[in-house]
Amino acid sequence: MPHNQNQKQLEKLIRVKFKNPEILNQSLIHRSYLNENKALKLLSNERYEFLGDAVLEMWISETLFKMFPDYSEGDLTNLRALIVCTQNLAQIAISFNLGDYVYLSKGEETHGGRSNPSILADTFEAMLGGIFLDRGYKISFKFLSYALSKNVAEISKQKIYKDPKSIFQEIAQAKRGVTPHYKTISESGPDHQKIFEVGVFLGDEMIASGSGNSKQKAEESASIKATEILSAV
Repeated sequence: MPHNQNQKQLEKLIRVKFKNPEILNQSLIHRSYLNENKALKLLSNERYEFLGDAVLEMWISETLFKMFPDYSEGDLTNLRALIVCTQNLAQIAISFNLGDYVYLSKGEETHGGRSNPSILADTFEAMLGGIFLDRGYKISFKFLSYALSKNVAEISKQKIYKDPKSIFQEIAQAKRGVTPHYKTISESGPDHQKIFEVGVFLGDEMIASGSGNSKQKAEESASIKATEILSAV
């Protein structure tokens, strides 16, 4: 397995000391890195990401439930979606300079992979999965409180909570008078590491497509791109 010489620096930034540094190392291996290092027989961080996603959802659900006792289920759900969306998690990852520590292929790095919101958000979740594996729920939740509490407070000051799909729907209805719909274009990879590509359509016209390790993330990615496209028109 490759070894990041600056791993201790990352531990200082996230305020978590790993008992097993190899777990943190594994959480930073993007799947593109495997293509150029096949002889090392590595695994990507996608399984860690799966685990981190679950830990994050548990923490944010409990946090919002306690913070906002008068909120309806709908408001809590929308606020949670806004906090865990790709764009927001990417900003949290940037605050830790996480892009500097990810193992990427040369091609991915050349194409801006270290600042790619999807890669940053996924790596944040993978690192969280690693923290959970190495240190358990207590330290995982402590890390999330440190990393996200201020962010949650800022987002919750908004009076209307809208996830990326809702934002695009409003823009599409205002500009085109059409409600968008989503269609899965392709699925690739084994069952435990599937990558979905989803297109967002206005009528028969595909406005944009996005990919992710779940249909929800792929739809979110597509809606963010589509919002940028329609907003520029």
